[in-house]
Amino acid sequence: MKEEVNRHLVPNEILLGEVKKLIAEGHHVVIKVKGSSMLPFIVGGRDSVSLVQPADLKVGDIVLAEIKEGNFVLHRIKAINGSMVTLMGDGNLCGKERCSRENVAGKVEMIIRKGKNVNPCSCTEKFKVNLWLMMLPLRRWLLALYRRMPE
Repeated sequence: MKEEVNRHLVPNEILLGEVKKLIAEGHHVVIKVKGSSMLPFIVGGRDSVSLVQPADLKVGDIVLAEIKEGNFVLHRIKAINGSMVTLMGDGNLCGKERCSRENVAGKVEMIIRKGKNVNPCSCTEKFKVNLWLMMLPLRRWLLALYRRMPE
C-alpha cells in the first residue's frame, strides 16, 4: 500500500524567516532551492543547500540574505565594504543586491546536487566559479545553452 504524502506550500517570507531563526539558534538547516539565479552551480527544484551561521563572511561565499523585510535571496557575495555586503546570483547577468552583514541569515556549507554533497569551498568548485566569473560577458549565451541541455 502506497503511503500518502501531504504537502503544504508555505510562502517564502514565512518559511525563510523561520529558517533565519533556526540558524540564529545554531541549527544547521537544509532547504530545497527555488529559482534559477544561481545557475549553473545550484539548480532550483533539483538542488538543496545546507545553511549554517554566517561566521567570517568573505567574497565568494554563497549566503541566504534578507535584502528587505521578508525578501530573501540565495546569492554569492561579490564585495564586502565595511558593514555592507554586495550580492549577485551566478545566473544573473547584471543585477546586484546590497544588505548589511546583520541581514545575512545563513551561509551555504554544502550543496546537495543530485543526492551528492558538494563543498562550495573545494578547489574544484572555486576553480569553476572563477572561470564562470571571467565569462561574465558571455554569460547570456552560456546560460541559454545550459538551459537547453538535457539533465
